[in-house]
Amino acid sequence: MSSATVLCQSSNCPHGHPPSRLECPTCNKLGIRGSFFCGQECFKGNWKTHKIIHDLARSPATAANPSQDGTFHPFPNFDYAGTLRPVYPLSPKREVPEYIPRPDYATHEDGVPTVEMKRSGQPPRLLNSEEIEKMKFACRLGREVLDIVAAMVRPGVTTDEIDAVVHQATIDRNAYPSPLNYRNFPKSVCTSINETICHGIPDRRKLQEGDIINLGFHADLNATYPVGEIDEDSKKLIRTTRQCLDEAIKMCKPGALFRDIGKVIEPIARANGCAVVRSYTGHGINDLFHTAPNIPHYAKNKAIEPPNLMHGYNQMINLGSNWDTYHWPDNWTATTVDGKRSAQFEETLLITETGVEVLTAGNTDL
Repeated sequence: MSSATVLCQSSNCPHGHPPSRLECPTCNKLGIRGSFFCGQECFKGNWKTHKIIHDLARSPATAANPSQDGTFHPFPNFDYAGTLRPVYPLSPKREVPEYIPRPDYATHEDGVPTVEMKRSGQPPRLLNSEEIEKMKFACRLGREVLDIVAAMVRPGVTTDEIDAVVHQATIDRNAYPSPLNYRNFPKSVCTSINETICHGIPDRRKLQEGDIINLGFHADLNATYPVGEIDEDSKKLIRTTRQCLDEAIKMCKPGALFRDIGKVIEPIARANGCAVVRSYTGHGINDLFHTAPNIPHYAKNKAIEPPNLMHGYNQMINLGSNWDTYHWPDNWTATTVDGKRSAQFEETLLITETGVEVLTAGNTDL
């Protein structure tokens, strides 16, 4: 068929649908024939409906039929809550030098933290002075690594590249990257983008202008960063999440009730059109990744903080009123149920005789 015999495809062509020669370049690349317009006015004016053809023609790349660069979508039939999609294949598991001590789960086939599970249900363990100094040292290393990778956050960088730097920076400090193989988590850092609340797996997706990303690993700490210029709702979300954490930290001292901390956090979140995630909690931390006590971030719970308790306090906040979570088939990635964005900040806190010390403190300017 000659292009001169194809009438303008615009549904509201002001020129009476004359024979046209301006072909949609995307349709041409996709092998779609007959997409001609009489001029730029019709092409641009019809774009919103016309581009649907492109989406229908693009079948998602799969493991059996990857894209030209070798990437593919691992869960093409999954009903996602938002627009974020994983980009596989994942890179091979990164090696840790033999001279670095390993936690028990590092070599377990299923990543089971055996000692952690044995201590489950026991009262919180208070640390002695030597243990506290070791924790302070580990927290300083964690902050160093987080600051290094935070400087990488920009459009075009993949989360797998971020993971590679976290991994190398950790072993350069003669430390083990704690997320690696914890309950079979495949990477050394969690990278949670946009609607992901937590536990995002680093992959080959490139960060895009306007994204937000949370970087988190053991020390225990994490933070949420903008990727380039972000919209006002995302800025508000990040500010609100950091404010909730900072106000919660101010409440921490021996004898403080966790429910009182929750009473401070929830009004701040609600006033800013946000919700406090209830599916995940803060937790004790020492020579184990996660240990007692579990620390809810919302009101109406009865736990009390004793001195010399070490815990990771993480604040997860969603835009909107829904605090619930939705899990991807990778068994890790937890997103909002409505596709709205989520942010998180976490610090490791030492409850002292008189108050609290933030062991992972860094620059919190947003």
